[in-house]
Amino acid sequence: MSESIRVFLLDDHEIVRRGLADLLAEEPGIVVVGEAGEVAGSAAAIVATGTTVAVLDGRLPDGSGIDVCRDVKSAAPSIGCVILTSYDDDEAVLAAVLAGADGYLLKEVRATRLVEGIRRVAAGESLLEPAVVERVMSRMRGEPSPDSPLFGLTPREREILSLIAEGLSNREIGARLFLAEKTVKNYVSGILAKLGMQRRTQAAVLAAEWLPKDRRPGR
Repeated sequence: MSESIRVFLLDDHEIVRRGLADLLAEEPGIVVVGEAGEVAGSAAAIVATGTTVAVLDGRLPDGSGIDVCRDVKSAAPSIGCVILTSYDDDEAVLAAVLAGADGYLLKEVRATRLVEGIRRVAAGESLLEPAVVERVMSRMRGEPSPDSPLFGLTPREREILSLIAEGLSNREIGARLFLAEKTVKNYVSGILAKLGMQRRTQAAVLAAEWLPKDRRPGR
C-alpha cells in the first residue's frame, strides 16, 4: 500500500480551511496533518509534521504564503508547495516561481483539479505551465511580454531604443555602445520599421511607456 499524501493547509479564513479539509478527507490516500491561519510559525509546523504538500494562501494578514514557501523550500526542498490564491497577477506569479513553488492556482479552481494538482505535486510534478514560467523568466531577463509593441525587437534594438528615449543622438549612442554611427543609424531605421513609425520621437514616447527605466537592458 502506498504511503499517504500528507497535506498541510495555510489560510487565514477558517471556513476555507474547513472546506479544504472536508474535501481532502474524502480522498483516498490523502490526509490533512496540520492547519494554520497565520504565517508565523507555519513553515516550522509544515516541516515538523512531515508534510508532503503544503497548500498555501497567497496573502495573509501577517505575511504571504509565498514567503512561507520560500522558508519551507529552504529547510526541506522535497516538500511540495502549492500557492492557492485569489490574485492572478504577474508579480505574484513571479514571486511564487522565485520562491520555488510547485504550483500556482486560483481559489476558483474546481475541487477535482485541486485534488489532482496535490497528487501531481506529491509525485514530483509541477503545476506551473511552461508558458507561464517562460513569461516570468522573460520579465526577469527584461524582455517585453507578447502583448507589448516592443515584443518583436531584439535585445540590442531595445537597448538602443532605451537610449533614444534618453534623448541621445546616433553618435552618442554609438559612443555609449561602441558602435559606428552608421551602424546605429541602421539599427534606428530597423526599429522604426518594426514599430511602424516615421520619427524617433514617436519611438521615444513608446519606449517611455513600455520600457520602464529600471527594466531597460543593461541597467
